[in-house]
Amino acid sequence: MLTLLALAVAPGAAIATYIYSRDKYDREPLKPLLISFLLGAVATAPAIILESVLKPVLYVKFYSYSIWYNFLLAFVVIGFSEEGSKFIMLRFYAYRNKAFNEPFDGIIYSVMVSMGFATLENIGYVLNYGFQTGLVRMFLSVPSHAAFAVLMGYHVGVAKFDGTKAVKDMFKGFLLAVFFHGAFDFFLLLKNSVQMKQYVWSGLLLIGSLIAYWIAIRISLKSIRLQEALSKQKFSPNNNSDTEV
Repeated sequence: MLTLLALAVAPGAAIATYIYSRDKYDREPLKPLLISFLLGAVATAPAIILESVLKPVLYVKFYSYSIWYNFLLAFVVIGFSEEGSKFIMLRFYAYRNKAFNEPFDGIIYSVMVSMGFATLENIGYVLNYGFQTGLVRMFLSVPSHAAFAVLMGYHVGVAKFDGTKAVKDMFKGFLLAVFFHGAFDFFLLLKNSVQMKQYVWSGLLLIGSLIAYWIAIRISLKSIRLQEALSKQKFSPNNNSDTEV
């Protein structure tokens, strides 16, 4: 039990620590980071409620193994409800916190919220389905939550300091997170459907999911580098002679 629990908690803790280490020039206080992480765990509750209400509606409207059913399940029921729940915690706590004082903080706090969400979700999966599930989720599901969080947080950070387009920027970040979350889950849901058990289809659908995952990771890493450069320019004592984007 303790081994499984450690396996479930480790990915989220490692990613949160890594993101914290990238905040080199104006490091955030631990209290709002911890609160954001805990709020992310709390965000699993409204997501679960929304999913439990909406999934039966889809089941009635669409054949449960149809492409439309899986599409709406991935993008609307799962993607929208989970990223929406995380966005609410980010927007109404971290965004308003006085420690949120530069664009890079959008990424920091978004990832903390997301890792709280992903860690609690991961505990449930690993304790129910075991060690192998924990290993797979360590390298796919939890990092994907982090990537989606960076996409959202990048634009929320921009919105904080660009009042003229704040709503548009936040909406863009939210939709990007929903889109990539939905795309990642959509191919996996189709792969696991009864009608898609053939090896060729199964392999192609897994590749589709991994492509969505890879693109999200690439964009998120680029977003981190861009905001790091701005942070360095603003807070580094040598910013006049050593700024590079």
